[in-house]
Amino acid sequence: MNSLKVIQTDTLGKATYDSPIKGKVSRFYNGEAIACHDRSQELSSLEKIEDIEYFELAGPREKLFFNPAETTVGIVTCGGLCPGLNDVIRALTFCALESYGVKRVLGFKYGYEGLVAKYYHYPIELTTNNTDEIHEKGGTILKSSRGAQDTEDIIDTLVHYGVNILFTIGGDGTQRGASDIAEGVKKRNLPISIVGIPKTIDNDISLIERSFGFETAVEATWDIITNAHSEAKAYRNGIGLVRLMGRESGWIAASATLANSNVNFCLVPEVPFDLHGENGFLTHLKNRISSKEHAVIVVAEGAGQKLFNTHLGSNKSGNKNLNDIGIFLKDEIKKSFQADNMEVNIKYFDPSYTIRSRRADANDSMYCLRLGNNAVHAAMAGHTNMIVGLHHDRLIHLPIALIGERKIIDPQSWFWQTVLQATHQPAEMKGS
Repeated sequence: MNSLKVIQTDTLGKATYDSPIKGKVSRFYNGEAIACHDRSQELSSLEKIEDIEYFELAGPREKLFFNPAETTVGIVTCGGLCPGLNDVIRALTFCALESYGVKRVLGFKYGYEGLVAKYYHYPIELTTNNTDEIHEKGGTILKSSRGAQDTEDIIDTLVHYGVNILFTIGGDGTQRGASDIAEGVKKRNLPISIVGIPKTIDNDISLIERSFGFETAVEATWDIITNAHSEAKAYRNGIGLVRLMGRESGWIAASATLANSNVNFCLVPEVPFDLHGENGFLTHLKNRISSKEHAVIVVAEGAGQKLFNTHLGSNKSGNKNLNDIGIFLKDEIKKSFQADNMEVNIKYFDPSYTIRSRRADANDSMYCLRLGNNAVHAAMAGHTNMIVGLHHDRLIHLPIALIGERKIIDPQSWFWQTVLQATHQPAEMKGS
């Protein structure tokens, strides 16, 4: 194993305690790894096989850094809602208490605000009783908020409550904050583990194959798109326009398009388009209406932002505020058809919050359980400044520092080519 080039996560020190789950699991994962890349073009630049890099496989370790009976666990949820948040909270709580027998589990409310004393958000003690049924509901029992907080204030709160392990459930901004906390406790020489569970409904965290809640979101779009199709076919020159999540990455819109073959145009941030001109979107839409008398359009919220002249700044999380492409398209389609004396009947659907706040489906719920359990395994063994996520269909330990640019759709990929074949839309809709 030592001959492999394994990307190690930070650890707090030597693990010396025997794991109490010995006999409760079929095996331990001590030093196993999986290759970072699995495609020939990703490996072509390597000179020798010894240069292949590997990620640590997640799983229970035989030796622990923390003595469970003396360990206090903290959990925080940050950012927007996503199906599965309560599932992860429950998995973390049950694994920490039932599998390892930790001293207590504290839930910090309202995101990182709950870890800053001046907001007076007192934590709640999580037990197997008060978290037993939370996975049956959407949202988060710990509530949430956006925005960074002072790292030193957060560490002071962790010390005040005697927290040995903090689990951060959130997106890339949340995990960058978690890394700052990990670096801060390291400078103070405090043995506190910081482990993240990546959360983004847009499925746009790099190196992570699938984020929890994404599959539920795609499943939830099926009835909506079907209804949009029914509405479009029920009227002369009917158009069903569905706006879905996807700030910088169109994974939900594209996946929903493939899941429901009634979509005729899929517009995503990664593939710019023009409205006007003989090869513009409106021209192709009118051609579709002229031949089929109806159309279904799915647009990601971040698509077509270059069509606007206004910039709306950023929110507390540092994400750019977006112009509303859904309403904009609805108005532009209506004006364009009226200018050509063509009747049009547009039915507009924006189900974003309905999707975000729903409970996780069965497969996502199972995934959340695995993420929560393996986050606890990693933290109890002393790993820190890392996240647990799915990579090449295996759960791995990933240093937070390796989270790079957002994962986006490659317009040249087989995935996007499948979208084009499903919709029959042009590969490019730019001007003339």
